[in-house]
Amino acid sequence: MRRDDLLDLNDVLQHPGRRIAVEVATDLESEEDLDLVEPLEGELEAVSTGNLLLITGQFKTKCVLECARCTAPIECPVEFEVDEQFPVEGTPSMLNPQDSAKVAVEEDFPLFEGNQLMVEALLRQDLLINLPVQALCPHGWDGECPHAKERGVDLEKAHGHPELQHLAEKLKGKLPEGDA
Repeated sequence: MRRDDLLDLNDVLQHPGRRIAVEVATDLESEEDLDLVEPLEGELEAVSTGNLLLITGQFKTKCVLECARCTAPIECPVEFEVDEQFPVEGTPSMLNPQDSAKVAVEEDFPLFEGNQLMVEALLRQDLLINLPVQALCPHGWDGECPHAKERGVDLEKAHGHPELQHLAEKLKGKLPEGDA
């Protein structure tokens, strides 16, 4: 069975120094936890040094996230770079016809089937790592947010622990220097 998300890197692995570059556009349709508004697009480049397989690229997309304050859905542009290194074992076939180089799999979640890269698995992993930790709607933490007000989220409560409020006021210069 042929899979569309597999990128054959055997030629690169058997010929160190040879490069392959491919344009990638995917909707990551099989991913239930990601809601992409635009396809994930970019270019992947792979080269083998003989001991390492280097995979680089730049990607961008727009996805729907939940505002950390009011939980309203918001569209967030996400751009990230792929910069991965995978160990290679064996001798490239161009140097020894009796042997061949292959990617040494060390991942808990496999990214390779033999010498074929599972492109969508790699991109999903890198996209998740590069999502904002706290996506915020245009109102942010300090603005008057109608969604937060509708849900009853108090701005003071949203900023954190009340026991630290005294310190926050001192840092903002609201308390006299001697009052601690």
